[in-house]
Amino acid sequence: MPKPADNLPTRESAPAAARAPREPLLERAEQRPAGIRDLLRDVGGVYASNGVIGLVFSASGPIAVTLAVGAAGGLSQAEMASWVCGIFLSAGLATIVMSLLYRQPLGFAWSIPGTVLLGPSLQHLSFPEVVGAFFVSGVLVLALGATGVVRRIMAAIPMPIVMAMVAAVFLRFGTDIVSSTQANPVVAGPMVLVFVLLAAVPALGRRIPPVLGTLIAGVIAVAASGQFALDAAGGPVLATPVFTAPEFTWAAQLELVVPLAITVLIVQNGQGVAVLRSAGHRPPVNAFALASGGFSILNACFGAVSACVTGPTNALLTSSGEKHRQYTAAVVYGFLSLLFALFAPTLTRFMLATPEAFVLALGGIAMLKALQQAFVTAFATKFTLGALVTFVVTISGLDLFNIHAAFWGILIGYGVSRLMERTDHSAASGH
Repeated sequence: MPKPADNLPTRESAPAAARAPREPLLERAEQRPAGIRDLLRDVGGVYASNGVIGLVFSASGPIAVTLAVGAAGGLSQAEMASWVCGIFLSAGLATIVMSLLYRQPLGFAWSIPGTVLLGPSLQHLSFPEVVGAFFVSGVLVLALGATGVVRRIMAAIPMPIVMAMVAAVFLRFGTDIVSSTQANPVVAGPMVLVFVLLAAVPALGRRIPPVLGTLIAGVIAVAASGQFALDAAGGPVLATPVFTAPEFTWAAQLELVVPLAITVLIVQNGQGVAVLRSAGHRPPVNAFALASGGFSILNACFGAVSACVTGPTNALLTSSGEKHRQYTAAVVYGFLSLLFALFAPTLTRFMLATPEAFVLALGGIAMLKALQQAFVTAFATKFTLGALVTFVVTISGLDLFNIHAAFWGILIGYGVSRLMERTDHSAASGH
């Protein structure tokens, strides 16, 4: 049998890169999953308070948006309660499983931009048609996650450009502190003062974390001022899931599926990944996509919008404490989300009974560190022009084809950066 010619590559002489194993679909955890003993050892007051504040944030403003969209779209109270139950159930399950598996604070929630874009659609599409789009969008997100393309896209976009988008999205949380203090100084004023005091005096801040002190001051201010307005009409205590049989129509699929998928993978998950990386973690981008797709399908069974990883929630979960213990804040948030899912109608009424200034001030103060870090990462070193364009386009509210401005901000900012910041891109690629 003839031997191979010396100048032809054999199996043994093939380049190492050609024989390199394919990158696994799911990112491997850098350490073993956390167990009950690890959780009990690592949890503490700081992390529990961060988890509570994450839940308070999710259960207030975002829920108000969800209920407003549902009511405007003609959904029944039972359908809206089922929606709320579904989004908190998936958020709790996904957060607990992923955070314990990777030992990182991986907080899941639901797509607020996705919820907002449903408003106009519910005016001319039936709810079963919208639910059909929820199912298809979940399958699309799951499929894109399975290809690994999401991880490659996120790796290709420079971090300053992504963080510029995050800075634009988070900016309103900073301005909310000012507007809420001006609109309701009785509630927001004490919260700001307590935060400044605890943050400025380290001895006090070590005893009571500043954000926790802000929460306590806000609760006292709301109670003392008599601004807790609980609806006397009452309603159901426990959530009763309602399954809406989906209808798959071309009109709904073309209008909603792609915008929902882009919102989840680029806008929402992109924020979450950027915030977690900025906090020193290494989030599993592809696992995020797969989990978002799977739990979006679960949400659709409740008639609820897509699941995703969000920037604000993870910014709150990583706002303080030691990095290796911050996963416990996510677990606390996850368990509280499951409790909220069970008592969704009751707890929703309680959260909506608090004055708007309380929610805005608390969310803004808790987000200050994340907002500061976003600006520093975006504009401190390279890709600053691309970051600036991204920031401007995102904050402008540009809305094309029913897709959130954050997506267009990254797309346009990245394009400008590639054209006008070639030196930075060459340096980043090692050429």
